[in-house]
Amino acid sequence: MRLRLDVAYHGAAFNGWQSQRCGNTVQDHLEKAFAALCPEPVAVHGAGRTDAGVHATAQTAHADVPEKRFAPAAWERALNAHLPPQIRILAARPVPQDFHARFSATGKIYRYRIWNAPSLHPLQADRAWHIPQPLDPGKIAAACSLLTGTHDFAAYSARRSKKGEDTIRTIHSIRAETTGPQIDLAFHGTGFLYKMVRMSTAAIARHAIGKESLESLRERLEKGAPRFHHTAPACGLTLDRVLYAESCEAMASR
Repeated sequence: MRLRLDVAYHGAAFNGWQSQRCGNTVQDHLEKAFAALCPEPVAVHGAGRTDAGVHATAQTAHADVPEKRFAPAAWERALNAHLPPQIRILAARPVPQDFHARFSATGKIYRYRIWNAPSLHPLQADRAWHIPQPLDPGKIAAACSLLTGTHDFAAYSARRSKKGEDTIRTIHSIRAETTGPQIDLAFHGTGFLYKMVRMSTAAIARHAIGKESLESLRERLEKGAPRFHHTAPACGLTLDRVLYAESCEAMASR
């Protein structure tokens, strides 16, 4: 039976999503939980990788499990009993065998949180990027608008793959949601390059405090160079949602 898992985690304690030799990644902990419940090893496949310190409200994963080991609804409780408290299965349900957490996805929504005040609230210490300088809301909006659409984001990514990687990506929207000193940037796109959201956030923030012109940001988009050498901290980033065909239709009908 193929299970779809909706997974939330507080990323500060982990070395990212993807399995590593250290054994302290979210994928590692999930596979250890399955190992405690199943006679054979179970591989967990995620919708995408998140870096060390990055959080998830609803990462999506899938795993193939023995069909009669538990009833579908029991997997959530069983796995959570073997996971650290910073990782929780929010839902576990059977899906068709052709469902793939990564390849069936049609898009993702990331949120990046900025705390814009002279002092960082202590409860935001590992959840937000503290920027004490005032951020201009008009400049935030202008930079968000500039980065929205289909562009070559080569200058706004730290590429880690081979030469010739396709760096064209589409961002459907970047919304700035402000509540007091808290600014959440919501990125909705079909796919993202390595560190693309964090580097784009740094570009938006630096324009909003007057350290980067909109023209310099535009030039990088048009030319794919020079690379933007500023990256927002991992602690402010959260994978908010992975989109699939049915969820995109639900969003469109709102």
